[in-house]
Amino acid sequence: MLSAILFDLDGTIVNTDPIHYQAWQQMLAGYDMEIDETFYKSQISGRQNPEIVKAILPQLSPAAVQKFAEDKEALFRQMAPDLKPLNGFSELLAWTQAHHLQRALVTNAPRLNAEFMLKVLQIQEAFDLIILGEDCVAGKPDPAPYQAALDKLGITAQQAIALEDSPSGIKAAVAAGIPTVGIASTHDPQNLLDIGAFIAIPDFTDLQLWTILNSSIEPDLSAIA
Repeated sequence: MLSAILFDLDGTIVNTDPIHYQAWQQMLAGYDMEIDETFYKSQISGRQNPEIVKAILPQLSPAAVQKFAEDKEALFRQMAPDLKPLNGFSELLAWTQAHHLQRALVTNAPRLNAEFMLKVLQIQEAFDLIILGEDCVAGKPDPAPYQAALDKLGITAQQAIALEDSPSGIKAAVAAGIPTVGIASTHDPQNLLDIGAFIAIPDFTDLQLWTILNSSIEPDLSAIA
């Protein structure tokens, strides 16, 4: 029986990818690098900043990597004062409240970004638990953040549903054994299905999602795992 919904943040609750893409473009232009959307989606989206910067700017020292990441996220926050959640998100929150489900946020976003987005979206109090990748032994695509969420909520993987938009996030949730819904706000739906999502939907208004959620109030999610 469903006990909790585990939410990713970037690209799932709010489509921040276009802003992150612009911020990365601006930052990398200073190193004479031009990136397109294909590069962004395959090399940047869903990963943690230290891993990204080390891979694409290997010449930087550890201190320079940290400064680049901090400057990039500060630029993102400057560019994102008017974020809006994906369609249907407020209705989903209300549904979880009506059914007394726990809600956890499981994100690779840096702490300052997560706090910023929750404040802008006015959902600081929406979650029973917040798990940051940077606080775990490894971030997504490692399952550690999702395993930490399950442990702290005191539930099994089959008592949860994860909502994720990125390949790295879906890999993490699936590796933790959690039935995972792909939110196709930033990636091709078929790609999300191929990685392990059991459905892929454009936003939280999709009827497939609501059919699954309402049926999952009954015991046993094994049929969709």
